[in-house]
Order: sequence, then structure tokens, then C-alpha cells
Amino acid sequence: MRVRSDPVRYRWVLWGVLGVVFLLVNIYRLSTAVLAEDLMAAFETTGVRLGTLHAIFFYVYALMQIPTGLLADRVGPRRTATAGAFVMSIGAIWFALADTYLAALVARGLVGLGGSVIFVCILRFCASWYRDDEFATMSGLSFAVSGVGGVLATTPLALAVDAAGWRETVLALGVFGLAFSAVVYLFVRDTPERAGGRPIDGVPDRPTLSARDLRASTTAVLGDRVVWVVSAMLFCTTGLNLTLFGLWGVPYVVQTYGVSTTYASTFTLAGSVGLIVGPPAFGLLSDRLEWRTELMIGGGVWYVLALGSIALLGAPPQWLVALVFFSTGAGLGAFVLSYAVVKERHPAEASGVSTGTINGAAFLGGSVLPALMGWALDTYWTGDLVGGVRVYTSTGYRMAFVIATLAAGVALACALWLHRHERRTRRA
Repeated sequence: MRVRSDPVRYRWVLWGVLGVVFLLVNIYRLSTAVLAEDLMAAFETTGVRLGTLHAIFFYVYALMQIPTGLLADRVGPRRTATAGAFVMSIGAIWFALADTYLAALVARGLVGLGGSVIFVCILRFCASWYRDDEFATMSGLSFAVSGVGGVLATTPLALAVDAAGWRETVLALGVFGLAFSAVVYLFVRDTPERAGGRPIDGVPDRPTLSARDLRASTTAVLGDRVVWVVSAMLFCTTGLNLTLFGLWGVPYVVQTYGVSTTYASTFTLAGSVGLIVGPPAFGLLSDRLEWRTELMIGGGVWYVLALGSIALLGAPPQWLVALVFFSTGAGLGAFVLSYAVVKERHPAEASGVSTGTINGAAFLGGSVLPALMGWALDTYWTGDLVGGVRVYTSTGYRMAFVIATLAAGVALACALWLHRHERRTRRA
């Protein structure tokens, strides 16, 4: 009761409730890496078809981001997140029971539909419960939740699948999420006032917008060049992380080094640990130093060097692969700062629209890059099969990482443009 009477403390409880749902989102969207061989065997897929099965989550997720932003600003994060958690969990249950590729494809798309609203709802919640100078830190912490989900989607998920089977594991997650959607509705509130508390010092009122205000905000956001450049940058960086940790990272390690899926999942686990550490650290550093684009440039350089090392060497020492995975996870924190950059350019009460727009581009990258890298792998496939699973060549994996390195280069170019634009704006 004492915690509930103090909105500064109670907001952490509510953020944590939303965080649990976001945790499930990230388990689902990154689980394909661990489940890859099981899914290829169960549905007799090629690399492209598996990439499409993985990517349908992100196609739906990306297309829903602007509508999600509108819902979060108009309806509020509480009801939007509740509906999303419910739909996502129904999709997960269906996916666990699917007996054909088409059914699995539709079910995973439903998981993406429900999961698509959660992150934007968290950011909209933070805009109403935290000060502007806390927002980059909270964005980083929210991204860290995705890292925890990524950790659970690696070795822990692999162990659960080994013990119970992939269908049973996904079914259990779906049932849990279905029950937890009720918890979101019962506990989360859109503002401190709606939770029965006093306003928080330094946090202005963030009213839900009228339909007219939403149209004006959407027009302003879509007409902003910075939004489009940030979108391209997040398309590449978030898309790379989702592709590496969510699909091709585990098969790359398994087939390149001849190890088990459970062992290979520890490499993507390292990437998820990086995602836990990096975004909060970059967010806190940015809020303290008031740096944004400078840190993004550093992240872009690191992405190019890290991914380029695998493209160049093909099969580097395993410790270097683990370091690259960790670094790409941690380095994403530099690009998460772009959420704060965009939010600061538009009214706070329209934060759902602005953050939803760039988040859509981020997850569009997560839908395009897996299939593109899968195409490279299929192009250099020599016809080898083991247990119905395609075994790809080292050349195929190197070409896939060449694609990843080129995408990192595009992200670096975007960061450089943003930095120059910010400097010109300051001088003006």
C-alpha cells in the first residue's frame, strides 16, 4: 500500500508488469534460432521458407507500429497492451498446435500482431510517468528487458525444448501469457492520476489525443527527414540483431563448428547479455553527458568492425564469435538513443506516433534481413541434408555476413548524417 501511494515508486511496479509481457514478446521473436532445426524438420522448410516463417512476425510487427502509436496516444497504453498480450498468447498457442507450414505461418503472424503493441505502449507509459531527462535511461532499460527475453530464448529455451519438446514449451508460454494479460488490465494505469496518485514533479500531463490532433501529429512525424534517417538506421541495426540472435546465429555456430544447438545457443546468449548491459549504459551516459549522435557514430563503427571480422574470416576462433555477438548486442544501445532524439523533436503527448514510426522501420529490418541472408545461404547450398535439415557452406555464411556488414555500413552513414544535421541545427 505504501508503494502504491507513492507514484515515484509505484511506477516501477507498473513498468515491471509491462516488462513481463515485453519479455514474452522477445522470447517469441528470438526463439526461431533455437527452434530452427525442429521447425525445418517439422514443416520441411528451405532456408528461405524458414526465414519467411521467422520474418512474418516482423512483417506484421512493422506494419502495426504506426497504428500502435495512434492507439497508445488515443486509447492509452493500458488497454492497448492488454489486447496485445491476449492476441499474442492466442497466436502462440495456435503455433504450438500447428500441423502445417501455412498454419504455423498464420499463427506466428498472430503472435507478431499482438506483440507489436507492447514496446510502444511501454514508451508511451514512460512518457507519462517519467521526466524528459529520464526518458533515454528508461528507453535503455526497456530495451534491456528484450535482452533478458533474448537470454531466456537461448540456452534456457534450448534446455526446456530438450526436456519437454518445442510444442509443449511454446504452449506453456502461451498459456502463461494469456493469464498475464489480465494482470496488465487489472494493475497498469495510463497516468499517475488514473492510478489514484498525485502528479509526479517534472512530468507534465500527457493527455490522450483527439482524432484531429492524431492526424496533425502523424503528418508532422512522417514529414520529418530525421525520422526517415533514424528509421533507416534502425532498420539496419535492429534488423541485424534480430536476424543474428533470432534466426541465423545458432545455425551458423552449429554448422561452422560442429557443436550442439544447446552449446551454440550460448553464443546468442552472449549477445542477449550485451543487450541487457548496453542500452541502459548508453541511455544513462547520454542523459548525463547530453550526447546522442556522438555515441551513435561510435556504435556504427563498432558494428562494421565486429560483423566485418566474421565476413572476412568466415570461421574465426570461437571466442571472437562470442565477442562479436556480445558487442552487437551491447552496441545496439547507441542506436536506441534515436528514440529519445525523435521524441524530443515532437510533442510528448504524441510520443506513441513518433516512436511507433521508427520502431516499425526497426522491425521491418527484422523481416527483410533474415530472408535476405537466407537467400545467400540457399544460393551457396550444395544439397547436403542431415536429418532433413539443410547444411550450409562456409562460403554461404560468409556471404550472409557480408550482407550484415553492408547493412552496418548504412547505419554508420545514417549516424554521420544525423550528427552533421544536429550540428547545423545548433549553429542555426
